Parts: sequence; C-alpha cells; structure tokens
Amino acid sequence: MAGEPQDDCLFCKIVAGTIPATIVRETETTVAFRDINPQAPTHVLVIPKAHHANAAELAAAAPELAADVLRETQAVADEDKLDSYRVVFNTGSGAGQTVWHAHAHVLGGRGLEWPPG
Repeated sequence: MAGEPQDDCLFCKIVAGTIPATIVRETETTVAFRDINPQAPTHVLVIPKAHHANAAELAAAAPELAADVLRETQAVADEDKLDSYRVVFNTGSGAGQTVWHAHAHVLGGRGLEWPPG
C-alpha cells in the first residue's frame, strides 16, 4: 500500500536505519543522502520517508509530501553551496528508475549539459 514501508525496498530500509547511508539532511517527512554512485560532485537523493513507488504516485497521493521533497532539494543545494543544480525524478524503468521508491536526484558542482546522455 502506498505510504507504508515495504520490506523489499532499499530506501525504506535506509529510512528505518537498517541499511547505512551517508545522510546529509533529515526532516520529519524526508531523508537526503549521498548517492553511492555519484554522477556529479554533488549527487544527493532526497526521498520521502513514506513509500510511494515513483514521482507520479507521490504527486497524486501526497502532493504536500512531494512539495516537502522539492523543498529539501533546495536545502541540499544551499548546504552544498550550489549556484545551479539539476533535480531529476526518474519514473519508470525506461527512464532509468531502478529503486521503486520515489526519489529526487540533486546534481551539481560541475557543468550539466542538456540533454543528458
């Protein structure tokens, strides 16, 4: 069920503290941690603590929580002193989503051309 922790979800386990992560920020509703395979000098994932499979599900089920995630992307950028940065939500395997828990990638610290790859 949306919002409920999933036993097989990597990010739910990070929220629960059963899998370690380099946490850079935590609020009542979100956790932000360094990506283990960074694609830029700053590559932080911001996730809702509640489980939602992807950004579309998150936005439909809990728009206020989606706003919390976006607010935290700015806080991460501010803490890393980024003048510019990119926020990416991959939704679906065709877009590169590999963990089925909504998450925003905050990327910065180098030039980021568009379109990517």
